[in-house]
Amino acid sequence: MDKKSIRIGSRGSKLALWQAEWVQSQLQSKGILVEIHIIKTKGDKILDVPLAKVGGKGLFVKEIEDALLEKQIDLAVHSMKDMPGAMPKGLQIGAIPKREDSRDALIAKDSLSLDSLPAGATVGTSSLRRQAQLLALRPDLNIVSLRGNLDTRLRKLSEGDFDAILLAAAGLHRLGWGEEITETLSPKRFLPAIAQGALCIQTRENDAEINGLIQFLNHPETATAVTAERALLARLEGGCQVPIGGHATLSGDQITLEGLVASLDGKEIIRETQRAPRAEAASLGIAVAEALLKKGAAKILDAVYSKE
Repeated sequence: MDKKSIRIGSRGSKLALWQAEWVQSQLQSKGILVEIHIIKTKGDKILDVPLAKVGGKGLFVKEIEDALLEKQIDLAVHSMKDMPGAMPKGLQIGAIPKREDSRDALIAKDSLSLDSLPAGATVGTSSLRRQAQLLALRPDLNIVSLRGNLDTRLRKLSEGDFDAILLAAAGLHRLGWGEEITETLSPKRFLPAIAQGALCIQTRENDAEINGLIQFLNHPETATAVTAERALLARLEGGCQVPIGGHATLSGDQITLEGLVASLDGKEIIRETQRAPRAEAASLGIAVAEALLKKGAAKILDAVYSKE
């Protein structure tokens, strides 16, 4: 590899390419030549089945990780919320840039809020976590699986297939579609996915050159919050398609983490919040997970995993 040329692996959606191109532009500002290689993942290929029924972890990352291990690319750019709790041997999270908005966003016809949607309104989402929390707040809603890239989902809403859809606010802001949002849901009411809004720059552990080049992209505060959230996910042995939520916030030298596990019908929502010093972010994630398990989360997760 030319010392001044590196290869980024990315999915091919508009959002994934925006993220990869952002990393590319940051590296190019340092005088580094960068090219992007588009890699299709299992999650991109299977579009007619709800993600939860496809099964397995790493639906949007495995093929990219394989290319990284085989040295076909030099680094990968992922949405951190797509990353399973465990990292493949030989790979690592090389850097975590500053997080975008971590919240979920509702886009509804006539600019309606979640509370003002009519009874029986059809709401589209591909996330079991969102489904469960929606049903907990509004059991009268009709939740329908919605797959596809952001532009596809927005088009289906405009064509009348849905009364509202629920998406990550971060992707909408990154693509310049933030004005479409009719309500942004507070984490206090609606807990986001683990690491939602954060990016993962994944590298090989033994690639000192690449790891050195990307360190300027790492945002310590975001990395600390994500460390706590991902430790929670790892202890619960969850993937991105399990009804687990987590959100960490920093204040001074303290970090607060709230975790959630929900039944698919939204009838059982288990939450736990704890605080710890920033340096203990990973331990905090494990502690919150253990508390959730003691409150009954294990039974809920076992039921979900048995359906995969």
